[in-house]
Amino acid sequence: MFRTAVRNVLAHKARLLMTMLAVLLGVAFVAGTLVFTDTVGNAYKERFLTTLRDVSVQATPPFDEKTGEPGTLAEDTLRRLRQLPGVASVTGSVDGFAAVAAKDGHPLGEDQRTAAGNYVPQADGEDDRHPLTAGRAPTGPGEVLLDADTADRGGYQLGDTVRLAVDGPVLHQKLVGIVRTDDTHGSGGTLALFDNATAQRLLLKPGQYNGVSLEAGRGVSEDRLAAEVRDLLPEDSEISTGAQLREQQRAQAAEGAEKLNQVLFVFAAIALFVGVFVIGNTFTMLVTQRAREMALMRAVGAHRRQVTRSVLVEAALLGLCAGAAGFLLGIGVAMGIRQLFGSTGSGFPDGPLIVAPRTAVVSFLVGVVVTMLAAYLPARRAATVPPVAAMSALHTPPPVRGLRRRNITGAALIVLGVLGVLVTTSSGDEGTTLVLLPAALLLLGIIVVTPALSGPAIALAGPLLRRFGVPGTLAPRNARRDPRRTASTASALMIGLSLVTGLTVVAVSATTSLHRGAENTVTADFEISTRNSGPLPASVHDTLAKSAEVTSSSPRRTGTVRIGGDAVDLTGVDPRTIGDLLHPDFVSGSPTALGAGGGKSLLIDTATADLHGWTTGRRVPVVYEDGSRDTLRIGGVYRGNDFLPATMMPLATLQSHLTEVQDTAVWVRTEDGDGDTARRSLQRALDHNPLIQVRNTDDLAEEAGGEAVTLLLDVLSGLLAMAVVIAVLGVVNTLAMSVFERTREIGMLRAVGLQPEQTKRMVRLESVLISLFGALLGIGAGLFLGWAAGRLVSDSIQGYEMVIPWDRIAVALAGAVLVGVIAGLWPARRAARLNILTALKAE
Repeated sequence: MFRTAVRNVLAHKARLLMTMLAVLLGVAFVAGTLVFTDTVGNAYKERFLTTLRDVSVQATPPFDEKTGEPGTLAEDTLRRLRQLPGVASVTGSVDGFAAVAAKDGHPLGEDQRTAAGNYVPQADGEDDRHPLTAGRAPTGPGEVLLDADTADRGGYQLGDTVRLAVDGPVLHQKLVGIVRTDDTHGSGGTLALFDNATAQRLLLKPGQYNGVSLEAGRGVSEDRLAAEVRDLLPEDSEISTGAQLREQQRAQAAEGAEKLNQVLFVFAAIALFVGVFVIGNTFTMLVTQRAREMALMRAVGAHRRQVTRSVLVEAALLGLCAGAAGFLLGIGVAMGIRQLFGSTGSGFPDGPLIVAPRTAVVSFLVGVVVTMLAAYLPARRAATVPPVAAMSALHTPPPVRGLRRRNITGAALIVLGVLGVLVTTSSGDEGTTLVLLPAALLLLGIIVVTPALSGPAIALAGPLLRRFGVPGTLAPRNARRDPRRTASTASALMIGLSLVTGLTVVAVSATTSLHRGAENTVTADFEISTRNSGPLPASVHDTLAKSAEVTSSSPRRTGTVRIGGDAVDLTGVDPRTIGDLLHPDFVSGSPTALGAGGGKSLLIDTATADLHGWTTGRRVPVVYEDGSRDTLRIGGVYRGNDFLPATMMPLATLQSHLTEVQDTAVWVRTEDGDGDTARRSLQRALDHNPLIQVRNTDDLAEEAGGEAVTLLLDVLSGLLAMAVVIAVLGVVNTLAMSVFERTREIGMLRAVGLQPEQTKRMVRLESVLISLFGALLGIGAGLFLGWAAGRLVSDSIQGYEMVIPWDRIAVALAGAVLVGVIAGLWPARRAARLNILTALKAE
């Protein structure tokens, strides 16, 4: 029986090749994910071994509750640490934020990954934490070092003047050296290093450090040194040994790569799941075509189990081939992912490609197990055909009862799925994970009832295809001939499109809601703030207010007051101009109340009102920072969102009690609107300070979640492409075998006058019908799942409303037509080239 299975595999190489490709894609994603994970993990391990090679103990002082700032260590503490027995070296670290601009003035770095620190030369004249690759160490306040990636992206060379800012005006520093950094700042961020005194002056205070690292002498254990260090540092200081640090860094790196791994595994799972339909369809048709052969085997003594095992052996051989090819392709997938991240400047550390033995084992197991599972039911079905019935070619269609039972089961699954989705999505955040089960039941139910749906759906398309003549009449009849086969083929595309459509609906709805919220709430053209979310000097607003381009402006100035023993942040705004810059949606009261009441009015959002139980008209006693007391009247309550402060009061009233005048942001309106021309004018007025960001409402919406949505849409595009590829393979396989089964029928049609071109058109139209049927099912299910998912995220996105992306749906339908056309090319060509006499003699 094994030799028979091998012979059958070799006899159907072309047909099984496309089936193998469907499995191969899923295996490739599994193997690629494992290779990528192992490669990144090894690279981080080697990096941390190098970076923390000379660190035996690292200590960080506790948070300073009085100042609300991270704690610091004085020079005297480091001096006492150096006097400990068994200490080889002590290095104080100064860490902070420094925004660096490229030569053309464009800010470098992403988000807040724009770091700065001190460069402390050791006995050899270099800082082992940041090895020099060119130049020398900084020796004065006008010199700086950059990491190699920042220098390259900024277009800087040794001797150039670097534009950067720490917490105020632009600094101009001479680039005297370039370092190789082994930390995460090299992945899309920037790193600027100053000499020790300059770093302390710019980032902390003279003589102060953020932390300290110690190297143990020969024969001194890390644990012993850590215990001695603890006695000299403030209580609650965070003290870690070198081994603990390396493990912490490794765990953080693994956590960072885990999200990407999850995405890749989702791709793999979907590819394998969709591939199951292609495999099951292929083996069902192969078994049907070889019914007489298997009946003969039964007649000469083969048992049912032997016939079943013969088909499963074929599947296992096919799975082995798919596993081997998928394993090799997975290595290429891992290399492609590394290259992709490297080209975007946010890649993982370099290192050799790690292909572990377990990756090969998992690849082969996945390929074999998935293929055998998909082929099991066709194998069982083949063994149950009576030998006499099969040898006499008495192929009876499936009994109606079987379809009826299947339809009842599918309908029950759909009802359970829909009810489950409705219940779980009504339970808020708790239903985020629970909704997956009923959603899976719903999709499974649709798959089960698809054969019953295929007949009526394809029949509806019949009148539209009559304009194609005879091919248009025959194509829907051929597609309806075997509802199970048509349903199985269409399900491959349906699954992918349902997931893509559902997630796309959520992504587009979230993006639209965020942009609508920003545009309706912020009527200012720009919001000016710092890139590190730190305070803006009050001089920024003064500079902008004097600019000829600015027509109105207001700072967003925050102060902390005490109300009934609780600390509450109040935001001061200019009541004369805030109406031109913000447009809150008031539940009660009015924005005009801000300018009334002698500057004693307070506007609050609904969250603040609910938290404290305040209502419009209530008077609230407050204690300002300087100790003075006052009473504010609630003048209005508005609906809050990500773009509005939680409170607003007259700027002059708050400012008179502040110990330090600083702004969190500045809103402005300009003569030229919110375009690039106005943005460049504001940047010029602010001396192109890389610390300051000028954002319009689109930028604010992107920061509030639009960037994550954009990434999601990119991932969905990849998911759709994968689903399309597998769907093409499935349709090609189905049509190719359908053409083989109908060889004699096609020969008769050709004999009575059907032309080769008409034959091609008939097969292509059948392919398009199957693809469109699957696409419509997937889009319909996806819209419902998208609506359900939207109910879960609506609480976290204020003003969320479902938006149906008709343009993307149209593209998906057009893509389905294209899939049908492409998938039908080879089967159509094969059908048209059949020899009429040979086809008429076929059995």
